[in-house]
Amino acid sequence: MSAVQETAPGYQAGRTLPLRVEALRQWRRRRTLVMGGVLAALPFVMIIAFAVGGGPDDGPGANGRVSLIDSATASGANFAVTCLFVSAGFLLVVPVALFCGDTVASEAGWSSLRYLLASPVPRARLLWSKLVVALGFSLAAIVLLPVVALAAGTATYGWGPLKLPTGGALPAGDILPRLALAVAFVFVSQLVTAGLAFWLSTRTDAPLGAVGGAVGLTIVGNVLDAVTALGSWREFLPAHWQFAWADALQPQLEWGGMIKGTVVSVSYAVVLFALAFRGFSRKDIVS
Repeated sequence: MSAVQETAPGYQAGRTLPLRVEALRQWRRRRTLVMGGVLAALPFVMIIAFAVGGGPDDGPGANGRVSLIDSATASGANFAVTCLFVSAGFLLVVPVALFCGDTVASEAGWSSLRYLLASPVPRARLLWSKLVVALGFSLAAIVLLPVVALAAGTATYGWGPLKLPTGGALPAGDILPRLALAVAFVFVSQLVTAGLAFWLSTRTDAPLGAVGGAVGLTIVGNVLDAVTALGSWREFLPAHWQFAWADALQPQLEWGGMIKGTVVSVSYAVVLFALAFRGFSRKDIVS
């Protein structure tokens, strides 16, 4: 007696829900276009603000120190770094939480998740496709802002060396690779938010709950990092290293802070992604 065939002829689990299909579905969603528009508009809003307000005075502020804001109009590179600085702490958290927190929970909210799994798409394959696409869109959002800012800033303020608040300048020829390194670290530092949002997305049918929960917990991390009484314990918080990318823009490249920040962020992210896959594989899908 022949063995019973458990799968349909030609069925390959690895070919279900291709990445291009998932990417196209996410690209067509209104929230993707709105978020892209907001990030692309921010540099122009800042240019208008500097024009209306007269621009930074390129001198010491009230505390006697020169900040990135004070030198924002010195060159296109300075403007791009300033946009990255003012947005890295919170604004860039939002698209990461949105893309990673909405991806699974929205399917559950639309009551289409069980139909995807009945297609049949293996659970691990579904999560993998959604995670890769969500991280891809998150990376695109993080890259979009400094790219638009660099182009708009160069057109408005010209191309030149990156003037540093600590004194000196980064040569124009070193700006692009250093800025790319800084953006790469910003993305790595946001992996914790991505992991939180993705894990919460597998635990709830409410996309806003997953997105809001990830943003809220990220804010809590920032608050805890501001508590100096925690001392060296703050080094275990991802928020403690979120601005370590500034070390990439120094005349002498410094790796220490970025390496520590990468280790902390990746460690948290791996645990959170593992929890998402483990919990989803055992979850009773009824939505």
